Amino acid sequence: MQADVLNIKGEKTGRTIELPDEIFGVEPNTHVVYLAVKQYLAAQRHGNHKVKTRAEVQGASRKLHRQKGTGGARKGNIRNPLYKGGGTVFGPKPHAYDFKLNRKVKDLAKISALSAKAKENSVVVVEDVTMGSPKTKDFAGILSNLKVGDKKALFVIPEYNDNVYMSSRNIPSVLTTLLSDLNTYDLVNADVIVFTESAAKIFSEDDAAVTA
Repeated sequence: MQADVLNIKGEKTGRTIELPDEIFGVEPNTHVVYLAVKQYLAAQRHGNHKVKTRAEVQGASRKLHRQKGTGGARKGNIRNPLYKGGGTVFGPKPHAYDFKLNRKVKDLAKISALSAKAKENSVVVVEDVTMGSPKTKDFAGILSNLKVGDKKALFVIPEYNDNVYMSSRNIPSVLTTLLSDLNTYDLVNADVIVFTESAAKIFSEDDAAVTA
């Protein structure tokens, strides 16, 4: 797949990038994409909900009345789950919700998501963005020039750049991420993927970049 490299004004530079078909041209597997997104969202859950059992609630441990001869039901202490303020039976306890996915499944999910975006013509390559200082207005102008200013964009850079990150973080519709941190959820959640030229070149140099 050939992709034109645009400058920050949204104009073609005359350069192109070869995005490998092994990553951007496969038939998307929607089921593995679903699994990867499900795993990502499950891992975000804290799972710290908890209730107190009868061993943890406040109350005396004495037996309320003798076992036999009262004509009523036998009772233990006031912390019995049947009484108001008593412990809870089989209530939730802290636990993790995340689950394991095989590495090959996760890799296929990312490749499927990238291929789906490529089929939708939602992949843009822009020349490397260098900013002398954090300027949200300037960064928003670049996105507008690329005609993605009104879309939910995933801006992918090859290595951390403090000025680029700080310029983009106050734009609600933009998420800046490293190429090595790409995940299926962010790819699916975005309307358009914007790669810098250096980030896109890594795909050509090493087809395994997406699985890093």
